[in-house]
Amino acid sequence: MTAEEKTEQGSQEISMEGIDISPKGDQGVLKQIKREGSGAENPMIGDKVSVHYTGWLPDGTKFDSSRDREDKFTFDLGKGQVIKAWDIAVATMKIGEICQITCKPEYAYGASGSPPKIPPNATLIFEIELFEFQGEDLSTEEDGGIIRRIRVKGEGYSKPNEGAVVELKLQGFHNGRVFDDRELQFEVGEGESLGIPSGVETALQQMEKGEEAVLYLKPKYGFGSTGYEPFQIPPNAELGYEVKLKSFEKAKESWEMNTDEKLEQGGLVKEKGTQYFKAGKFRQAIIQYKKIIQWLEHESGLSDEESSKSKSLLLAASLNLAACYLKLGEHRQALDHCNKALEFEPNNEKGLFRRGESYTGVNEHELAKEDFAKVIQLYPNNKAARTQIAQCQQRIRDQHQREKKIYANMFERLASKEEKQTSKASTEQSPATTDVEMSDATSTEETQHNGATDTEISEA
Repeated sequence: MTAEEKTEQGSQEISMEGIDISPKGDQGVLKQIKREGSGAENPMIGDKVSVHYTGWLPDGTKFDSSRDREDKFTFDLGKGQVIKAWDIAVATMKIGEICQITCKPEYAYGASGSPPKIPPNATLIFEIELFEFQGEDLSTEEDGGIIRRIRVKGEGYSKPNEGAVVELKLQGFHNGRVFDDRELQFEVGEGESLGIPSGVETALQQMEKGEEAVLYLKPKYGFGSTGYEPFQIPPNAELGYEVKLKSFEKAKESWEMNTDEKLEQGGLVKEKGTQYFKAGKFRQAIIQYKKIIQWLEHESGLSDEESSKSKSLLLAASLNLAACYLKLGEHRQALDHCNKALEFEPNNEKGLFRRGESYTGVNEHELAKEDFAKVIQLYPNNKAARTQIAQCQQRIRDQHQREKKIYANMFERLASKEEKQTSKASTEQSPATTDVEMSDATSTEETQHNGATDTEISEA
């Protein structure tokens, strides 16, 4: 078959030369750059990359093309979502680069191929254009607050959990300045006391042993609106970190602990949480109190003594979590934990009072008033609840006044609109009547007849 005949059938003559970029140096992946890219960075492991591509067999037969579909292809680099040759080649590219890669079968679809288009043991040729890449978002809210880019992949599949002891090396950057450079060991969840922001601890729980990563943190996951004076970090600063997780020892998971261990550890973390709370470290206190919930909430088959200890710890954890969230101004979260506490003890003084505070925080003043009233009914000496009732009553009055003004303004606008519409209708009807009077086409008899018909329709 001639080159012209191949082109007519969607085939073309393709060069299979290039520089060997295979890790083993076995000529498995050859690369030719057809257009240079720009910028200094290449995609890293875990980055989401966007490309266009066209694929051919060695005889020039085109078997696939994102350009023909007019739809860019995206994938996570280095995660095994594409053939090995792609993970290798795209990691060497820059934005805007176009390259051709030739892939031996072991770096493509191997002995099985990908029927019906790709036969077994096929060498493949791809032309790839890289448009963009971005790091992996590790934030639970998926708000782009914790972006990770992996420089060196770690080993194994295990990752640190809450309470794991980690050993790492890290450098922190702000506006090109290194503000933190150290090697340290600590327990995940304890980082705040060492000047480690929450975003770094969240990222550590997604890292493997030996992994080297670059992290980009938004203020919410860094040092927040207060900044951090020891490192001279101003408020609302975006931070960068380079982290190497050298080793870690996982904390025992709930299913690995027996009841005695859970009760014993529950008491210890409760005390630790209280120390954090008193120091104003509410996020760290939350981490400790949540461990109690995780360990004991679904524990079953307890003796009477164990059940009593478990209930006491769960009640304390729920009340303390509510107190932490109130301090942080996160009233919905506080409300949830108050309700949990009151499931254990419906007339608990702190539970009712804190739920009243939570309702106030979400502008449910009537419900707040009911809780504070119940506190006074059960605990008449609670002066704070009496003060809160008075404040609730004032807030309710203020709210009613605001609503009256809103409705009054609403009715005024509606009345004004109706008046304008009536005026406009009167203006439009006047010339119409004149037209009828001036028309010779409509007789009095016809008008009367039509009127009678209208009446009949109306009555019917």
